[in-house]
Amino acid sequence: MTFECYDIIVVGAGHAGCEAAAAAANLGSKTLLITMDLRLMASMSCNPAMGGIAKGQIVREIDAMGGYSGIVSDRTMIQFRMLNKSKGPAMWSPRCQSDKMMFSAEWRSLLEKTPNLDFWQDTVVGLLIEGDQVKGVKTMMGGEIHSKAVILTNGTFLNGIIHIGEQHFSGGRMGEVAVHGITEQLKEIGFEAKRLKTGTPVRIDGRTIDFSKLIEQKGDEEVVGFSYTEPFKIQQQRSCWIAHTSLKVHETLRKGFKYSPMFNGRIQGVGPRYCPSIEDKIERFAGKDSHQLFVEPEGWTTEEYYLNGFSSSLPDYIQYEALRQIEGFENAKIFRPGYAIEYDYFPPEQLKHSLETRLIHGLYFAGQINGTTGYEEAACQGMMAGINASLSLQEKEPLVLSRYEAYIGVLIDDLITKGVDEPYRMFTSRAEYRILLRQDNADARLTEKSYQLGLAKEDRYQKYLKKREKVDEIKTLLNETYTYPDEVNGLLERKRSSPIEQKTKLSYLLLRPQLNLSELIQEAESLEAFKNANTFMKECLEEAEIQIKYASYIEKEDELADKLRRLENVKLPKTLDYNKLQALSIEARQKLCRYQPATLGEASRISGISPADINVLAILLGR
Repeated sequence: MTFECYDIIVVGAGHAGCEAAAAAANLGSKTLLITMDLRLMASMSCNPAMGGIAKGQIVREIDAMGGYSGIVSDRTMIQFRMLNKSKGPAMWSPRCQSDKMMFSAEWRSLLEKTPNLDFWQDTVVGLLIEGDQVKGVKTMMGGEIHSKAVILTNGTFLNGIIHIGEQHFSGGRMGEVAVHGITEQLKEIGFEAKRLKTGTPVRIDGRTIDFSKLIEQKGDEEVVGFSYTEPFKIQQQRSCWIAHTSLKVHETLRKGFKYSPMFNGRIQGVGPRYCPSIEDKIERFAGKDSHQLFVEPEGWTTEEYYLNGFSSSLPDYIQYEALRQIEGFENAKIFRPGYAIEYDYFPPEQLKHSLETRLIHGLYFAGQINGTTGYEEAACQGMMAGINASLSLQEKEPLVLSRYEAYIGVLIDDLITKGVDEPYRMFTSRAEYRILLRQDNADARLTEKSYQLGLAKEDRYQKYLKKREKVDEIKTLLNETYTYPDEVNGLLERKRSSPIEQKTKLSYLLLRPQLNLSELIQEAESLEAFKNANTFMKECLEEAEIQIKYASYIEKEDELADKLRRLENVKLPKTLDYNKLQALSIEARQKLCRYQPATLGEASRISGISPADINVLAILLGR
């Protein structure tokens, strides 16, 4: 078959590949998405959920930029929860359970409606490279497809090996073949490749679970959703459930440790620290008698359940025996055992902040190929790679989000400047400016920037402007409107807060930690119009309240971010020979030559470069 020449080829249709293809095509690039199975786009190969701590912020950022993950999550969710609601708003994180089959189908539907995007079912086994420029890809069916840029989003498929006890076999996911050839070719060119591992738990037949012995975990009564563009429509939710292991379960699992590929050295790759296998948890936390497990439905119409917290690569009969000793699972049957998968990744220090490789122009990496773990982390990288590949073809500067602008910026900056030695997962603690990077204000941070690029469309931009205008109106109202003792003292008494003796501005009352705006709305006559607010108005009220209540904290973080902005604006010349700067430490010279940071800010975050080294560079640049 003869193919036309494409602007961009995206290899792989996982979460990174789907967002990369959508972004590239929506920015006008003629794009080809190549995947081994068109039925499994954005497959939820691990847990059937999107969002969570810090991950939910990423999904909202993707949505604010014009990506599809938030829309797909909303359309296919079966349960929604806002995590960390008892903490401050910087920690609030939306999370949903998804119908995994609907999730893939919805992604495919959206992509098929995207202009400039073609599809091809095949396996990419190599790259077409001339000098230091990528020219396209080679496929298993013998085709050579030419393009100006290539985005690799290979997930766990590069030389993937699946482990179940003493059994091990080639595979990218259970039932899907691994990919060979790409790693070997890139290593010959000069890329460094390493190994990581991840795992997944048993899938259980829900008809055989005794839910009466489990703790029910319902979704939130008020469902917010992820996307800023669509009013949320879910009418009912499916419950999750909580179970616990026991010492008896642990003893049964320990019987299989001698067969564990993780303990006998057969797995060389490093696993995720924050999502360990059950055998790793038992070994690492030997003093714990029990571990919490989450029993999660995989869809509206299926009885398949995911046992979150029970990932394992032990022999299948050991997994099965231990499972049946968990209360509520005495008669459980499984659809498939848990397994570990080991795969190649390329240390991300080999990338620019645009996610283009340093060695080959036009070649971009996104997702687990960069050492990350998680759908959300992959999706945001894919979106940024798609954006920057398109911008490069238009001879425009790349879009690089700063650490104070987005969790996406934190993630990519961490990868490039710090590297990874274990699968990277996003947490709120990784962000220095998390009061600025809240889930409620992702549109305020990113939509205008994306609109200027041409990715966020007019309707999305207009909705953002409408929200910004409404938030400002609410803030003005709260700052200028007084309430009186007879209106609010009953509420203050119930909240054990000091009563007021004279008229007081509503915004001043909101500064009290015991009070929130929804309670004041029920008491103050001047806020009567907000009593039956719709979803959009509730979002506006929430953001206005946060901006007032946390104004001093936001201002302090803005000041800190401004210092970083000044460093980010100081460009480092590409011609600068760091080896000649004897005032720099030897380690700094080596690291600066290796990473070639674009700005003083990037240089300051490279491990091993001290404040004294940054001062030397600043003086050299006349700063």
